[in-house]
Amino acid sequence: MIHEFLAETVYLGVILTLCSYAIGLWLKKKTKLALMNPLLIGIILTILVLWLTDTPYDNYTHGTQVINYLLTPATICLAVPLYEQIQHLKNNFHAISLGIISGVLSSMLSILAMVLILDLDHTSYVTLLPKSITTAIGMGVSEELGGNVPVTIMVIVFTGIIGNIFAERFLRLIGIINPVAKGIAIGSASHVIGTTKAMEIGQTEGAMSSLSIVTSGIITVIVASLFAHLV
Repeated sequence: MIHEFLAETVYLGVILTLCSYAIGLWLKKKTKLALMNPLLIGIILTILVLWLTDTPYDNYTHGTQVINYLLTPATICLAVPLYEQIQHLKNNFHAISLGIISGVLSSMLSILAMVLILDLDHTSYVTLLPKSITTAIGMGVSEELGGNVPVTIMVIVFTGIIGNIFAERFLRLIGIINPVAKGIAIGSASHVIGTTKAMEIGQTEGAMSSLSIVTSGIITVIVASLFAHLV
């Protein structure tokens, strides 16, 4: 059976993941459509293959540990564009700081409001709290607060995809044209996946979005424990 082969072959999970993502990149390049997000396409294709071959998810993840291992150092590499645009940080330090703090608080307050309106339990609440920070940090926050880590990962990825697809159009719609403001908004709302879009928009946007990822993660680690006691 194919799922038995997946369980025994370490690299097959990696190959499936990379091939699915490569197809997503190809479709994005061919169609030029925002909805053809490579990560979204990759997720859909991977799910389809696992479903059609009746392969258990645990067998698939057994072969993708190397990708998970590279997640944290890949996030750290986002410091490079920030360093290249360090002058923008110095010139706009107060505005950037307030922007990132506002982004983190807006994210958490929106989750708090949704949980109260929908009457969700505490576990669901702390699972959703880290939705706007990078997966490498969000997993730890969710686990520490007693959330459902797999669901947290799914929510974080979904948030990033939404930001990647719609952020640029939304910012244009509400009239935000300043490169620094655009980068801070994208990074604090949709972490790494949104930052890839910010880097496509411009170097300054990408650098500010990278800064937001790191800073938002740190602030969330500190503030989330306080918000967790509100529900």
